[in-house]
Amino acid sequence: MFYHLYEMNHAAMAPLRAGADMMRQAYSNPLSPLSNTAFGRSMDAGFEVFERLTRRYGKPEFGLSSTVVDGKRVSVIEETVWSKPFCNLVRFNRDLGENRKAEPKILIVSPMSGHYATLLRGTVEALLPYGEIYITDWIDARTVPVTDGRFDLDDYISHVIEMLHHIGEGVHVVAVCQPSVPVLAAVSLMEADDDTCAPASMTLMGGPIDTRINPTAVNEMAKGKPIEWFRDNVVMQVPWPQPGFSRSVYPGFLQLSGFMSMNLDRHMTAHKDFYLNLVKNDGDSAEKHREFYDEYLAVMDLTAEFYLQTVETVFIEHALPKGTMLHKGRAVDPSAIRHTALFTVEGENDDISGVGQTKAAHDICLNLPDSKREHYMQPDVGHYGVFNGSRFRSDIVPRMVDFMRKHEKAA
Repeated sequence: MFYHLYEMNHAAMAPLRAGADMMRQAYSNPLSPLSNTAFGRSMDAGFEVFERLTRRYGKPEFGLSSTVVDGKRVSVIEETVWSKPFCNLVRFNRDLGENRKAEPKILIVSPMSGHYATLLRGTVEALLPYGEIYITDWIDARTVPVTDGRFDLDDYISHVIEMLHHIGEGVHVVAVCQPSVPVLAAVSLMEADDDTCAPASMTLMGGPIDTRINPTAVNEMAKGKPIEWFRDNVVMQVPWPQPGFSRSVYPGFLQLSGFMSMNLDRHMTAHKDFYLNLVKNDGDSAEKHREFYDEYLAVMDLTAEFYLQTVETVFIEHALPKGTMLHKGRAVDPSAIRHTALFTVEGENDDISGVGQTKAAHDICLNLPDSKREHYMQPDVGHYGVFNGSRFRSDIVPRMVDFMRKHEKAA
């Protein structure tokens, strides 16, 4: 009933949110004599903080309408090119003209870990000048009717394989965090089948390939309890009147609560500074806060079967590095990878996937030649900095692009 209580609390707060929003407009209205006073700005700031802390954040937009290619700004159109009940494949179509030669096709597999694919907006934006970008846009499980069936880790792997087939040969796949395991599994299966659509290269970024190495607080939490504990304590049913009513899920608000509790003091300080910046009329700093938390606080539910299978396979059994992982009853063998080049990226201060966990992929891809593998650890960045931010753009992206170009193969 906890999910139902959460929904009831959100509904009960609706009148207070509406009242706070109304008072905000009253204190910030230019016609009000209080709008330009310290008292007026303080009241306006307090009401905005309250409204933002109690609202439900919807799925953000990518909002990438243009990019710069070879020094020229070109328009970008976002389009869905493949669709299933739990995932859309989105392509960012750049207007490059008809005579331009084909560029690398890059599939970014976004994490299904509570946040929307738009969390990787910066990743997409940084790679857009260098290739034809596709991204997996996972769908909130609370919006998928139970009549559309189940979705688990095996289905995730199958979806990755299907999308690679849809895009065609010569793709460069990039897995950010959680997808590192299913992407490595998908490529292993494709290589074992001599699949011509197996990607030209595979980039794994801050992923939990082997969480026995430098375990973080997240890893310790997952392996410290039996799978039955997770099934009994964090799996809930979607309440009415959501489209996914009665579907068993791992709610996004629980995942968000866990992430925020890891750095609670930082989030409290950020909101205090946001309030003070509003009072000081520091619009730029306040807007940066809004942009970050509009994204960070927008969360989605995961299907219970996907969540439980992932926890058990990746964090409790360590099935992939141990060689015991199965995909629909078939063994997943990373030693089958002989042609897909492997590039792994880690952050020195990553508190989600510890240093060495992603690099472990090289240890299990036994038959991949040294000429087709590379590892890079970015100094002075945490988990988020592995795939976003200034160091990602200046240090990591050039290495990724060089690696892809080195291992490019014609479709």
